[in-house]
Amino acid sequence: MAKKKSSTPAEEHLLLPKPPSTLPIVDTHTHIASTFDYYRGRYKEGAHTDVFGFVQAMYAGRSVAAVVDVWCEAPVRKTWREFADAAAEGRWGAMEYWFVMGVHPHDAKAYTDDVEKDIIEAMAHPRCVGWGEMGLDYHYDNSPREIQQDVFARQLRQAVRLKKPLTIHTREADDDTERILKAEVPKDHPIHIHCFTDSPAFGGRLLAHFPNLYIGITGVITYATNADTSTVVRNMLSATESEGVPVADASALRILLETDAPYMVPANLYDDLPAIRGKKLPICHTAMVPWTAKFVANMANGGAGAVATEGAWTADEVMRVARENARKVYGV
Repeated sequence: MAKKKSSTPAEEHLLLPKPPSTLPIVDTHTHIASTFDYYRGRYKEGAHTDVFGFVQAMYAGRSVAAVVDVWCEAPVRKTWREFADAAAEGRWGAMEYWFVMGVHPHDAKAYTDDVEKDIIEAMAHPRCVGWGEMGLDYHYDNSPREIQQDVFARQLRQAVRLKKPLTIHTREADDDTERILKAEVPKDHPIHIHCFTDSPAFGGRLLAHFPNLYIGITGVITYATNADTSTVVRNMLSATESEGVPVADASALRILLETDAPYMVPANLYDDLPAIRGKKLPICHTAMVPWTAKFVANMANGGAGAVATEGAWTADEVMRVARENARKVYGV
């Protein structure tokens, strides 16, 4: 019997083609340890057996300026310190490494005093720039909802006390997320609503109430199954149109670009990868951010078929705005 051909593209295709923007990339939400684990799982004979070598190879020449790495398991994975200390040792190459830590709502049932103590210890590290991801997830309900709510509020109180920016996960829990945030968080606190996919009305209410809140945009915005994320962005920009023509107004675009790697490869990336037509890359990584920026720009201008106008959005402009927003939220 003939050996079945693999549906996984060759490892070489993880090294991407020329991106739609070559400006510096800041990925405000990635999971480096999980991405490397996924890589090793799909490419068992892969060229990279060390996470630092993997990252440097993937991002060589890709203008990856900085990442915010997310640690959100309970109990806390102890490898966070090796990753964070490696930044001072130059093991990440030219990339600046920052991190946030919290407990994901999936693991809320495992949140304990000892877990909280470990997180608070991590908050003191000079590479720690926020608390999260934390929040509510009613799609999977991996932890009971009451426990999710209690743990979410508890983490928010600690983060506010420590004056740490917030990285929020919310899925199909609009009302409870909004209620808890408004009850526990000062209006001017920096907030990152990570990988937003919920209702545009919910997003609009959060943006209106919290002036330093930003919406995280991942590759999921490119998926035909998701219209809500694009609508939230359009709503941000609608007030800046001139006679119905989109105008690139940096102050209106309150977004952060992120990957949530290893998940959610931008769908429009495959337009530039004809050699793997019909196959899907098994992991997402930070160098894919410019394709998300390109989609945001096209969408903001009225879609891929819209006529370009002077002052319209470009992938470069989206990258610039998101880069400045990352400084505002995380200081990176």
